[in-house]
Amino acid sequence: MRTSYRALVPMLLLTSACATTRPTAARQDILQVLSTQTAAWNRGDVAGFMQGYWQSDSLVFIGKSGLTYGWQPTLDNYRRSYPSAEAMGQLTFSNLRVQPLSPAAAHVLGRWHLARPAAGDLSGHFLLVLRKLNGRWVIVADHSS
Repeated sequence: MRTSYRALVPMLLLTSACATTRPTAARQDILQVLSTQTAAWNRGDVAGFMQGYWQSDSLVFIGKSGLTYGWQPTLDNYRRSYPSAEAMGQLTFSNLRVQPLSPAAAHVLGRWHLARPAAGDLSGHFLLVLRKLNGRWVIVADHSS
């Protein structure tokens, strides 16, 4: 009986170490998605910004105008709402809380702010649902207000 406990302790320690490193890696990967999106937005590249989203008809965006389903309609809405780099302004995210839910799912709560000197600043909060699909974290649902 004593021998089996000795074998069990290293396995438990290894399992515990793996469990704690995965969320950290997931958080870093998810924060990188948001950082890449911010950089694309701030250079006026809406299509680049959209690379952080799931390219699927099942993507859902919830905003002040209601529900939008699909990657292309979401891109079209962004382009309509922000027709130029000046209208887009400079994006910052803050108060980010990344919460891994499983090895392949997470959500992020945070605040967004657009600094737009000519058109007036905009800001609000968001909840993103992300999934790891084909080895890459993507936003599958976005509720921004």
